[in-house]
Amino acid sequence: MLKLDDITLHYGHSRILDGISMEARAGEVTCLMGSNGVGKTSLIKAIAGTHPRSGGQVTLDGEALGVLPAHVMARKGVALVPQGREIFPLLTVRENLETGFGCLPRSDWQVPREMFQLFPVLKQMQNRRGGDLSGGQQQQLAIARALITRPKLLLLDEPTEGIQPNIIQQIGEVISHLRAQGGMAIVLVEQFFDFAYGLGDSFVALKRGQVCLRGRAGEVARDDLLAAVSV
Repeated sequence: MLKLDDITLHYGHSRILDGISMEARAGEVTCLMGSNGVGKTSLIKAIAGTHPRSGGQVTLDGEALGVLPAHVMARKGVALVPQGREIFPLLTVRENLETGFGCLPRSDWQVPREMFQLFPVLKQMQNRRGGDLSGGQQQQLAIARALITRPKLLLLDEPTEGIQPNIIQQIGEVISHLRAQGGMAIVLVEQFFDFAYGLGDSFVALKRGQVCLRGRAGEVARDDLLAAVSV
């Protein structure tokens, strides 16, 4: 579903990503791992179009894409759940979900019943403002908002950060459910090692803006991956 070839990205004169190549397959979770500051979020931004890449090629579902802005990438099927969630605090839960309609034809402007099956708490809180939700509830809202757009590629940037353990478990179950449906590729950026290792079908570890280790589950030794993502 996603193929990256030799991706580079700069902030000013600083090169943050240096020749990143990787793939993410439909029906699988690809874990992007590494310590703070190695370029994980920058790579997610390059894929989602929220920060333009400096070079390299992005191919989505067989289509080679130019350097496109985020709203175009969203309409092509890329959904981002950003680090920090970034829900709209003054909008209600339902209004937050409805912001995903901008990527869809008007005939599809409805919140699927499945959203409330995946995240029952959101159904109970439809009329509550997003800013009044707990951190874990906001994370569920951010994931549901991304799913509203019916993505081909779901990018999850640190979904367990600052979340209580029972919500982490629920998020893991949702990711497993989405993977089992088979039509979506999921890229998971995560520093909670056991969470990522338990979900991943393949792993890409970054260090200093470059890939230092890659492989599929069962081929990459746990200790080797842990060493690669440690400071």
